[in-house]
Amino acid sequence: MPELNARNLLCPLPVIRVQDAIKTLLPKQQLTVFCTDPGVKYDIPAWCKMRGHTVLSIEEVERDIIVTIEVGEEI
Repeated sequence: MPELNARNLLCPLPVIRVQDAIKTLLPKQQLTVFCTDPGVKYDIPAWCKMRGHTVLSIEEVERDIIVTIEVGEEI
């Protein structure tokens, strides 16, 4: 599963990096994003909803926020 390191990046950079990474993936592939900015818990799901992707999970492990996204058909 592809992974994206967006640690130590602040809004809007994690979302921009997710957008760029998803452009390289096919529908139904999953992307795991490692972040430290707490805003991603709201920003990434909002962006995914607008673009037709699905957030499968958001986990917090120590200082990491790990977001798993399933790529949809981009709108």
